[in-house]
Amino acid sequence: MAQSLTDEEMLILKTGAFGAVFLVSNADPGVLAMFRESFAAAGAIADASGVVKAALSSGPLPKLPRDSQSQVESVVLPALRQAVRTLTEKAPEDVAIYRSVVLAAADRTARAHNGISAAEAQVIERIAAALGDPAA
Repeated sequence: MAQSLTDEEMLILKTGAFGAVFLVSNADPGVLAMFRESFAAAGAIADASGVVKAALSSGPLPKLPRDSQSQVESVVLPALRQAVRTLTEKAPEDVAIYRSVVLAAADRTARAHNGISAAEAQVIERIAAALGDPAA
């Protein structure tokens, strides 16, 4: 049975998931593309269930650095790793859901505008590695 997550743990899950989308979106920037990408990612996040859905659909939005891609990665990738550790400990049945939702959101974000670029593919690989996804 899943243990409930603290507000801080829920924010870590949200920081990882929303941050992953932000990283992919910034890998190949464009204003119009950002709108399409945000909409595409929202669909993947809406597909979440259980503890993951609760974490991603409640509470404040995460605050991410805006200065550089590397600064964003320095916050997001550790958040993804911590999210997986937290879920493994407190809600192991939701680890696969979190991985799936984050990777689907990242993939949909990348595909939303002219397909997946090389830069986006590299970011998605780093996201998958941080999630510890066996397919990565």
